[in-house]
Amino acid sequence: MAPKIEEAELIRAVQRGDQSAFEALVRSYDQSVLGLAMNLLRSPEDARDAYQEAFLRVYKNIHSFRFDCSFYTWLYRIVTNICLDHLRKRKIRKEEPAFLDTGDRQIDRTYAIEEDRAAGNPERSLWNRQLSDRIGEALSQLTPRERMVFELRHYQGMRLRTIGEILETSEEAAKNCLFRATQKMRAGLGDLV
Repeated sequence: MAPKIEEAELIRAVQRGDQSAFEALVRSYDQSVLGLAMNLLRSPEDARDAYQEAFLRVYKNIHSFRFDCSFYTWLYRIVTNICLDHLRKRKIRKEEPAFLDTGDRQIDRTYAIEEDRAAGNPERSLWNRQLSDRIGEALSQLTPRERMVFELRHYQGMRLRTIGEILETSEEAAKNCLFRATQKMRAGLGDLV
């Protein structure tokens, strides 16, 4: 319980204009926000933009935070809305594909960085890359909202109720969206599941 009390005090200090309290708040959430944005957008540049935009919105709107939901939920709602906007724009403009075409095959941009461990198993690395490619392809077939719900549930480990709060919808709507996304993922992964 102590961390929640400290966080509430930190938020109140930020609301009073304490810059160092805002920096502490950012530090406590920066990795999870950047990770979420990277998982959802699959582009380091877009993820950094979403990260910066999210904390800018938090800074501008922290005075309106009233503690009726957790700060975590409020922040993730901001991040997911920004990411949804990016995904919608990307669909319209068809920019920054999630996959890089090398001629032989397509590589998921987020997994294009090679592992530099000397003990890495090449066969396992190949299998992991192929699996990652298939998962990326299946994810790209989801609507932005389905992908958001799927990734929040499976990559971030959030409960459906929390996902519903973040997306400003009901738990049931989040559950239905997750069901559709899971069905599409199963169809996309076919023989692997």
